[in-house]
Amino acid sequence: MTGDHQTLALLLFSGFVAVTLGITTWVSRRRRGSAEEFYAGGRLFSPMENGFAIAGDYMSAASFLGVTGLIALYGYDGMLYVVGFLVAWLVVLFLVAELVRNCGRFTLADVVAARMSERPVRIAAGTSSVTVSVLYLVAQMVGAGSLVALLLGRTSGAAQAWAVIGVGALMVIYVSLGGMRATTWIQIVKAVLLLSGTIALTVLVLLRFHGDVDRLLLTAADRSGHGRAFLAPGLKYGGTWTARLDFISLGLALVLGTAGLPHILSRFYTVPTARAARRSAVWSIGLIGGFYLMTIVLGFGAAAVVGTDAVRGSNAAGNTAVPLLALDLGGGAGSTGGTVLFAVVAAVAFATILAVVAGITLASSASVAHDLYASLRRSGGKARSEVAVARWAAVGIGVVAIALGLLARDLNVAFLVGLAFAVAASANLPVLLYSLFWRGFTTRGAVWAVYGGLIPALGLVLLSPVVSGSPTSLFPDVDFQYFPLQNPGIVSIPVGFLAGWLGTVTSEEVADEARYAETEVRSLTGAGAV
Repeated sequence: MTGDHQTLALLLFSGFVAVTLGITTWVSRRRRGSAEEFYAGGRLFSPMENGFAIAGDYMSAASFLGVTGLIALYGYDGMLYVVGFLVAWLVVLFLVAELVRNCGRFTLADVVAARMSERPVRIAAGTSSVTVSVLYLVAQMVGAGSLVALLLGRTSGAAQAWAVIGVGALMVIYVSLGGMRATTWIQIVKAVLLLSGTIALTVLVLLRFHGDVDRLLLTAADRSGHGRAFLAPGLKYGGTWTARLDFISLGLALVLGTAGLPHILSRFYTVPTARAARRSAVWSIGLIGGFYLMTIVLGFGAAAVVGTDAVRGSNAAGNTAVPLLALDLGGGAGSTGGTVLFAVVAAVAFATILAVVAGITLASSASVAHDLYASLRRSGGKARSEVAVARWAAVGIGVVAIALGLLARDLNVAFLVGLAFAVAASANLPVLLYSLFWRGFTTRGAVWAVYGGLIPALGLVLLSPVVSGSPTSLFPDVDFQYFPLQNPGIVSIPVGFLAGWLGTVTSEEVADEARYAETEVRSLTGAGAV
């Protein structure tokens, strides 16, 4: 990239960082030091504000960079990610949003522990939430590294490493100083920027083809090198029985995983009532639905305008398809329009990464402090406040995410998010649904449901082609691949539900009917909700 690209993009990105740091500083001076303020922003956000913040949390680098890259490389099969990400919100709206807001305070564990023995349940749910959050953070770090490598015209590991470290440092500052209120406003600003940038690119793609969608698709197919197969199922997931099972596994993970994502669940606690939580979900579905429809246009537009070979040549996983498309739509390398549009898109993508990592880090640090620390600390003596522990946890989680992001920098970010969704659907969703809807559910069932989904999901990933046994693996030079699928959801999700059932029916504990009745009334009516 030319020096003009670099300078302008860095200026725009620096401007966004300055604005968000200003928001964080302003909020840190005004907020009280209470846990409710730090974890839930005082529950003062309106449904529209929270809907934009949820959309900002969900529309991550995986969506903007990874999904469009997969569509540019694989056509129809890449578009399946869009379907999964969007349909998942129906599960959230009908089964989770209102009930979670009524039953909990800050985290997933609050909902489950309402009718169980608190300590083992909080430890299990907190461990699972932190694991999912770290996996999701890794995807954002990989996106940051890919973007900076393109922006600076360098593919060296050092350039990507410094990008990942910089993003990690900023996310720790956002969370430590501003808490949920600052993070929410950063998400709102980012959602507006991302939607505006996506709309502009979509309009330019359609104008390039004079509004003729058929011509856009046919051109994309011609330039993909695959012909009409680019527009039909099977290019990525239809070659073998393993590929077909991988697609089913991915679909299950995407559709069911959203309802178990800690940073999404925590958003429903930032509004004052369950009705506001439901309206927040409706707002977010509208915003997210429009965004994903536009990513389809951008993905096929990148294949048609830039070409699949050029996209793959820039980044093997396709993570740089959107910035390359912006450069071409603006007039090409060296043109003023191309420089400006590329810089704007790069800055928006960076804003996306920064905002999402802040939300995920806040949710995971809340799980560490509110669930793990509160459960494991010894009674007696002077205990640190939860908020102080959460701030230190943000630092530790940031370090872990940076290290794993450097390790996985050559993988597609949407694919990495698929793994996080699989773990969330395997470990968090079973315990959440059982707690809300099964009268006889017990503490052993809750603990078994979490670990029964979490351990198989992680174990199968370690034994899959993601980690070893193929040229695109994390460790291509070794081979301990025994599980043929890249996404473990098709096995680990049913195992999580089965483990929860088995733990309950083998438990000697008798479910507390009164506490279930209280939870049921509270979840459906909001009586007694915080």
